[in-house]
Order: sequence, then structure tokens, then C-alpha cells
Amino acid sequence: MGDILAVTIFEAAAGGLFIPQEAGSRAGNFVTLPNQEIDKAGVISVPYADLVRAAGRTLSQVKFDIEQRLRNRAIDPQAVVTLVDGRSSQVSVTGEVNTSIRYTLSKSGERLLDAIARAGGPRYPAFETYVTLRRGSRTAKAYLNQIIESPDENVYLYPGDTVVLNREFRSFMALGASGQNGQINFDNETLSLSQALGKAGGILDSRGDPAESYVYRLEYKKTVAEMGYDTTPYLTPMVPVIYRVNLREPDGFFLAGKFMMRDGDVLFVSNAPIAEITKLLALLQLGANSVADVNVARVAIRGGRQ
Repeated sequence: MGDILAVTIFEAAAGGLFIPQEAGSRAGNFVTLPNQEIDKAGVISVPYADLVRAAGRTLSQVKFDIEQRLRNRAIDPQAVVTLVDGRSSQVSVTGEVNTSIRYTLSKSGERLLDAIARAGGPRYPAFETYVTLRRGSRTAKAYLNQIIESPDENVYLYPGDTVVLNREFRSFMALGASGQNGQINFDNETLSLSQALGKAGGILDSRGDPAESYVYRLEYKKTVAEMGYDTTPYLTPMVPVIYRVNLREPDGFFLAGKFMMRDGDVLFVSNAPIAEITKLLALLQLGANSVADVNVARVAIRGGRQ
């Protein structure tokens, strides 16, 4: 519905239904009707052919229907039906693009990246841009760089689809004995574990244990099963996984350089055993100082009474 059709009707000779007998001054033996919009009922109006169903039919089918309805009234009628404006085949692209647009899909079909290119591309880097595809009551979301790298994610668009681009920073959470705790944004498309440790201020010499660095992550159940672990107790598609790296070993540094961080990961650096002992000694020292302070106070009180 909403499409605009152009209808032209030809007759074999003058003197018929549409071409008068004295048609010698005409440019040809045809008549072009005003553009017809497919209404809510899915029909268009053609003189002497009444209401012709157009919704859900091809242009060839509409053409044939018009010719059949006029065959007993016009002289060997032939119809030409063309699409002027395919409003029912339009998609919208909006959000963090250079130019928000609404346009008609080509007959050959267009993919997600084609639509984004028509809108002038994203305003921000691909690794900071989320693409949301809304189709009816369903919604799908993915990073733009993921769509670029995975052809399967670059899906064909359907009429009525809406594509929305939003800027969302990818980040990880740093906790424990690192130089900086809190949420830290990615600055590049990729971020290795060793780079993440550097952005978090490294491992504190006075507290951290390089042998006990962990990454907490939700992995797909299929991925965990391929690692050889039993995933049957988990009913959700995502499984919590903890990765450990020992940076006291030389191969740990190479592993940290190849291990890529993901959005939402939690990086935790454990305290070294000596740090726990230091805490205990500090508590004991605090207790001893408190007892000494109480004794001093008692002596001062007694001296004041004398």
C-alpha cells in the first residue's frame, strides 16, 4: 500500500474507447492516466475497468488484469504499468549517520551496509558504533565492525525496515591490585589483555600477584563445549568463564598479547600472599598501638589522682 503507479493504455486504432475518431493530431494512440496510489484496500481505479487489485501483485499481473477488463470495450487494448514511487518498499536509516534518509529499495535487493553507505556512513569509528535493525516487532543489534568483518551479518533489508546507528563505547572493568580500578573504555578496535593491563595502570608492585591475573567473561555455550567442558547444567545460552594468566612465566606475556578483550569483560588482579600478611601485621600493629594508648591513658589518669 502507498505505492504510486503510472498506467498508460494503448488502442490499436482510433475511434475506440480512449482514442477519438479524429485523433490525427495526437502524438499516438494512447492515453496516460493520472498517477494512481494503491489505497488501504490494495486497489487502484482505472476508468471502465473499475477497481483493480494491485497490492501483493506484480506489475505484469496488474497489466494483464487491466487488459482483460477492457478487452470488450476498447480496440485491442494494451496497458503499460510502471512503478513511480515504491513507498511500500522503503527503508529508513537514522541515528549517528551523516544524513538520515528514507528511500526505496532497489529490485535487486540491498544489504545493511548498502543502506548505511546511502546515509553517508557513520559519524564515528566502526568499533564505537552499534547498528540496530528493527523489523516489525523484532530487533537485532551488532557492532558495525562485526558486520563489516562477517558477511553473514550483512543481511538483506526488507521493506519497512529501520536501521539505527548509535555510538556506544566498548569497555572493561578493572578490579583488584591494578593501578586504576573502574570502567575503562577501549581506544582502538582491538584491545589485548596486556594492553588492558597497561590501561589499568599495570600491576601494583606492593600488592599485586602477576601469577594471578584473571578475566571474567560470559562465553557462548557452544564455545565452552568446544573447549571440552560440560555445559549441560546451564540453561542459558551464555556460560560464565574465568581465564587465568600467569605473568611470572615468559609464555604468559605472549599469551596476554594474543588474548583479545571484549566489551563487558572484568579484569581482576589478585593480591600477592605477602600483601595479605602485610595487612595482618598492620592489623596487629594497630591493635598493639591501641593497647599501648589505653595503658598510657590509664597511667595519666592515675598520676592525675595522686
